[in-house]
Amino acid sequence: MSWGTPLLRTTVICLAVTTAACRVSPPAQPQLPFSLPATFAATPTGAFTPAERWWTEFGDDRLNQFVETALLRNPGLAQAIARARIAEAQVRVTGADALPQVGIGLNSTRQRQNLSGMGLGDLAGDMAILSNNHNAALDISWELDLWGRLSALSASARADFLASGEQLRAMRQSVAAQITQLYFDVAHARAQVKLSEDTVKALDEMSRQINNRVAVGIASPADGQLAEANLGSARAGLEQRREALALNIRQLEVLMGHYPAGKVQTGDTLPEVAPAPAAGVPAELLMRRPDVRAAELALIGAGYQLGAAKRSFLPSFSLTGSGGYSGSEFSELFNSSNLVWSIGGRIVQPIFQGGRLIAQVDAVEGQRDETLGAYVETALNALAEVESRLAVESLLARREQALDSSATAAEEAVRVSYNRYQQGIDPFLNVLESQQRALDGRSAHITARHARIENRIALHLALGGGFEADSPAVLAVTPVAAGSLSTPSRKEPR
Repeated sequence: MSWGTPLLRTTVICLAVTTAACRVSPPAQPQLPFSLPATFAATPTGAFTPAERWWTEFGDDRLNQFVETALLRNPGLAQAIARARIAEAQVRVTGADALPQVGIGLNSTRQRQNLSGMGLGDLAGDMAILSNNHNAALDISWELDLWGRLSALSASARADFLASGEQLRAMRQSVAAQITQLYFDVAHARAQVKLSEDTVKALDEMSRQINNRVAVGIASPADGQLAEANLGSARAGLEQRREALALNIRQLEVLMGHYPAGKVQTGDTLPEVAPAPAAGVPAELLMRRPDVRAAELALIGAGYQLGAAKRSFLPSFSLTGSGGYSGSEFSELFNSSNLVWSIGGRIVQPIFQGGRLIAQVDAVEGQRDETLGAYVETALNALAEVESRLAVESLLARREQALDSSATAAEEAVRVSYNRYQQGIDPFLNVLESQQRALDGRSAHITARHARIENRIALHLALGGGFEADSPAVLAVTPVAAGSLSTPSRKEPR
């Protein structure tokens, strides 16, 4: 019988024992300390259909290109991808602890031993023995996971990895929303600049006409001075809006991973806002939002960590084995007569460690409770974001419509007041006041449209749609397939 048969038989037995013993009951699905309503309080209701590329609803090809560029080049996304790769590698590191550790070694020694120290008296004289010893062996060590401690640690790492995938998906959604928001911030700033430029042009023409009237004595010099003052104020306002535009452009370039040269081009109009999408139901939202899912997976991982900490009180079992060759002549080392092997086992039961194990359990319990609080807070924030964004949808639409009507009326009032001034009916001050109301009114209307777009972007982000195929991320960034790492079940560890 070869030396490997007893070791192989013992290994097979241990495999069967650990397979049956080390199963870990997964943590239970966390319960929220409040009940979820059947529908959102705000409208609209209906089944939610995730939009993979929701920003395309604005119908702007340049925006679509900017978002795709940012998803490839954004530095924050690169960091999130790296974190996902680290978490995936940690799964493999933790899983390796539960497997046999195998190594091969080769060593040679030469030894001299004096016979005088062997009790031979004067017979030994100065005689000595020289000896050689050569060893080649395969060494195996294996901690048997009888109580599931190593399995719990591996499951915790797996949950952390899946959470990193959800965090990456949340990051992608956030970058898409930030790009869309900044794009329309730039478009809003351009629209305000264009409005100011048109106003300056109109005021410049009006100032020229007033000065002509002053020159022929039809108007007073004060009217000419008022016109010049109003024109100067409008020019200052134009420069202020150009400053805001330049700042927004550079922020957009940085988010896309470009040098902030201030050269990116966008449109100068804001699109019509489509009707709000159906929001679905609150329970579905919590299962869909990547930040909520990441928080839940973090809680599951903390539950496994707690299970592993509690199992540290139980005895640990380890198996060691070695087999190879040992001889005095290297040329004959691998002869069958030099075959050697050994096998052994070790059991260690913690008795006293100064309270370290108890403190570790207390610390992990505290971390689990902290993670539970973070999960509840994340879920509440997710629900509040959807409710808030849905609630103001109709309010913003009515506000925009009212401001559009007001701005149109104010613009007509400018024409009427200037005609009345030319007819000598009204003072020039009325013209200036009507011009300011028209400028403020149209500017407010543009800002109201921008606010509706802002709210729609935030609503899409709050609903958690998009990038469903990317969870866990981009897990394809490493050779390990995402499908090989199953999602931990959700029951309390025992």
